[in-house]
Amino acid sequence: MDCPSEENLIRMKLDGISSIANLDFDIPNRKLTVFYSGKINQIEKSINELNLGGHKIATTQTNQTEFEENTNQKKLLWAVLAINLAFFIIEITTGIISKSMGLVADSLDMLADSIVYGISLLAVGGTIIKKKRIAKIAGYFQITLALIGFLEVLRRYFGSEKLPNFSTMIIVSIFALIANGICLYILQKSKSKDEAHIKASMIFTSNDVIINVGVIIAGILVKCLGSNKPDLIIGTVVFVLVIQGATRILKLSK
Repeated sequence: MDCPSEENLIRMKLDGISSIANLDFDIPNRKLTVFYSGKINQIEKSINELNLGGHKIATTQTNQTEFEENTNQKKLLWAVLAINLAFFIIEITTGIISKSMGLVADSLDMLADSIVYGISLLAVGGTIIKKKRIAKIAGYFQITLALIGFLEVLRRYFGSEKLPNFSTMIIVSIFALIANGICLYILQKSKSKDEAHIKASMIFTSNDVIINVGVIIAGILVKCLGSNKPDLIIGTVVFVLVIQGATRILKLSK
């Protein structure tokens, strides 16, 4: 084992072996430490089938159940989960009070992100198959929320709704933009950012940044035009972006 590509090859080969708790790669020293329970036969067989010249150095018992990589991922995901849950509550409340479809749509997107981060927490330390399965669940969940959102946009378009409060739209969205920027920065610092469930989280957060800017612009247009149409338009755009993000995530899950 002397390069990252061989590391990925080994990870894929060992994926699905339920007895493996963690893999610790030391590429410079060409060593792999496998934390597992039960028998080692299947693990040894899988590694030997790769014909990389690997051989067992030693086997020792350990009581270790927590691993640094998993702990760091959990801390990262808990941080972005807390931020998104907080802004879901803020945006759904202010969106309803201000009659803003843009804020309501963004709040549902924040809720979806929170659920995705929560599901991703369950994936930490899991196999590649498990992580891709979780990414798939997240993608379908986003599509469901988007379809519900489209129905609400149509209801408001054909109904008689009051003009949304543009100042609330702009102020709340500016704070949400800052929060999403922080989340994206945290996710990009992750050493596991190439794994499916972390990639899914980054896609959601990148969409959120675009959405926040859109709601700010819609708020300005509501003021200038004296119409709720910009708010309904940004609501529609939000759900289109949600579906696009979900499609990209479903591709990652294959």
